[in-house]
Amino acid sequence: MTIDWQKEVDARKDDLFKDLFDLLSIPSVREDDKATADAPVGPGPKEALLRFLEIGERDGFITKNIDNLAGHLEYGAGTETMGIFGHVDVVPVGTGWDTDPFKPEIRDGKLYARGSSDDKGPSVAAYYALKIIKELELPISKRVRFIIGTDEESGWSCMNRYLEVEEKPDFGFAPDAEFPIINGEKGMANINVNVGGTNAGEYRLVSFESGLRPNMVPESASAVVEVASVEAGAKMEVSFLDFIEKNPVSGTIDVNGTTVTIVVNGKSAHGASPAAGINGGTFMAVFLAGFDFGGDGQTFIDAAANYLHEESNGTALEIAHTDEVMGELTMNPGIFKFHADASEGNKITLNIRFPKGVTHEGLEKTIGEKLGENVRIDSESRGQVPHYVPGDDPLVKTLLDVYEKHTGLKGAEKVIGGGTFGRLLERGVAYGAMFPDSIDTMHQANEFMAVDDIVKATVIYADAIYSLIK
Repeated sequence: MTIDWQKEVDARKDDLFKDLFDLLSIPSVREDDKATADAPVGPGPKEALLRFLEIGERDGFITKNIDNLAGHLEYGAGTETMGIFGHVDVVPVGTGWDTDPFKPEIRDGKLYARGSSDDKGPSVAAYYALKIIKELELPISKRVRFIIGTDEESGWSCMNRYLEVEEKPDFGFAPDAEFPIINGEKGMANINVNVGGTNAGEYRLVSFESGLRPNMVPESASAVVEVASVEAGAKMEVSFLDFIEKNPVSGTIDVNGTTVTIVVNGKSAHGASPAAGINGGTFMAVFLAGFDFGGDGQTFIDAAANYLHEESNGTALEIAHTDEVMGELTMNPGIFKFHADASEGNKITLNIRFPKGVTHEGLEKTIGEKLGENVRIDSESRGQVPHYVPGDDPLVKTLLDVYEKHTGLKGAEKVIGGGTFGRLLERGVAYGAMFPDSIDTMHQANEFMAVDDIVKATVIYADAIYSLIK
């Protein structure tokens, strides 16, 4: 049977984008301060999950909601189950947007909105691919579960809960990365460097804040410093203006008596590619390192300036490592928080993506030894170990064949530092939806996905899913 997948997608294009616009209009950022038993990660992710499930019910899928934290759409029957893992939560908006991030807008062939590329756009593309197979009543031999998460960008509590109460699929993919395929993912750890809140020098660090999430390069940083005199504040202002002129950042400084307020602006990027961003937090630390704070304030600043600044592979901390297949370790200092006199809570959170040959425990030990006794090292979780599905696995081979068929491009294995739900399965990968020539704006201001890429991805997904379940 020959199916014109492009024709089938084109016939549903308007409906696809209407559903996608509905989902993109929901501000589904995790909000712990608004979380309830009925909305475990906040009202936005819950609303987006319910909307996705409503779409599935409308189209005749069997649906199930797991505690407003995860859910699935089910189709077909068989002894094997294929899983497709999407997520409807998005990272915080940040600054620098030219449009309202939750009012989707198409300009110059690009769909702008938070979540357009990560991961609502790709998820809706994969959903419509499955919808086409269902509507055409094509013969299949396996069951399919389209599984929807609400906490992919934070702690994966959605999938932890889902897999506690639901069976794990036998194989599958997450439409949450790039083509031709991601069949390997580095391990991941969020490691905290904790300090106290003392100052003991000529200057006093009152506060230092930077970063929204560990997996985002901090775009901006703010600090409040108390100085001994008006003259000292004026001298700091001169130094700051010179610093801004000589470095790839912008910023402001306000001297009000003996209180100095500083803002540094860099450029955000995905935490898996820290070298692609300009870390406002470490640049702020480099500037402040030229002044005497003493105590914990000095320890905090020196750690960031001397060991973390422009250190995307962790060389200064002596954690750098490269694996022949999985590539090199990357490190993103994603959260900076310091408040004077705080007995706890002051920390720098390092988002580390590591290949085979590195362990979470080893990272903690080495970082602690390097930074010394004035810091305390702990972790937000035990992290994830490296994941790899061999290139000769039928899943990988089929997905690469379909990609080649529809693009005319050679498919090849790839390992990334990003973490996707594909790693939840022993035979799980990430597959699209970015193409080799796509511009990656995930986790950045003015996030977009090209309209043509969404359509093309839907075509590929439809053929790929059918090839795996027929």
